[in-house]
Amino acid sequence: MESFDGRTVVITGGGSGIGRGTALAFAREGANVVVADRDGERVAAVADEVQATGVGALGVVTDVGRDDDMAALRDATLERFGRVDVVMNNVGIITIGRPETIPLDEWRHAIEVNLLSLVRSLHLFLPLLLEQGEGHVVNTASTAGLFAYSYERLPYTATKSAVVGVSESLALYLRPQGIGVSVLCPGPVSTNIAGDIRFHDEVPINAPAGLQLMEPEPVGELVVDAVRTNRFLVLTHPEVHDVLVRRAADPEQFVADQIASLAPLQP
Repeated sequence: MESFDGRTVVITGGGSGIGRGTALAFAREGANVVVADRDGERVAAVADEVQATGVGALGVVTDVGRDDDMAALRDATLERFGRVDVVMNNVGIITIGRPETIPLDEWRHAIEVNLLSLVRSLHLFLPLLLEQGEGHVVNTASTAGLFAYSYERLPYTATKSAVVGVSESLALYLRPQGIGVSVLCPGPVSTNIAGDIRFHDEVPINAPAGLQLMEPEPVGELVVDAVRTNRFLVLTHPEVHDVLVRRAADPEQFVADQIASLAPLQP
C-alpha cells in the first residue's frame, strides 16, 4: 500500500499506548482514522489529536468482547468513510499468577479479549477487504507469543501465541488475494496495559532479558512502514530476531537458558 491518502484505518485499543501511537502515525500519512476503545474519554482525546492533523477522525466506544459493539464499529466506519483499508486488532490484557492459581474464568476472559476479539474483527471486516480486493490486517501479538520468557502470565502467552499462529495462517490465505497481513510483536513498550494487570498471587514478574523499554510513537511508525512494505513480522526490538534464531538452533539449550534467567521463585 504505497499511499495512505484518503485511506481508512480502524484501530481497536486505539485510545492509548501503541494504538494511539499508530493512529497518529497513520494520520500524519494522510489516512482517516477510526479510534475504537472501551474508554470514552481516551477515544475522544485521540480522535481530537487525529483530527488536528487535518484528516478525518471518528471515535467509537467499543468493547471488543461484545459482538454488537464490534458490528457497530464496522457500521459506524462505513457510514462515515464508506470503506475500510486497514484494520489493526490491538487489544490485550494480562493476568499474573502461578499457573495453578490463575482461575479458569481469567483464562476465559483472556481468550475472549486477546483472541476472540480478533476473530470477531475478521468476521466483520474481512468480507469488506475481500470484496475490495485490497487492504491490510495488522494483529498485535507480543514477544511472549514468539518465545517463553516467563511462566506467570500463561493466559497472555497462550493467546498471543495463538495470534501469531492465526496471523501466519491468515497471510497464506489473504496475500494471494491482494490483502496484506502483519503481526506486531512488541517487546517492552510504555503503555497502559501494566495498569490493568490482574494479580492472583505474589510472584516474580519476568521480562525479556536485555530489551529496553521504548515509547509507543516509534512503534506506530513501524506499523505504518510494515503496511506500506507488506512486511509480515514486525519486531519493536531487533534483538528478538537473534533470540528466535538461537531458539530454533537448539530448543533444549534455549529452555535451559531461559530457566536460568528467571527471577527466583519464593516457596
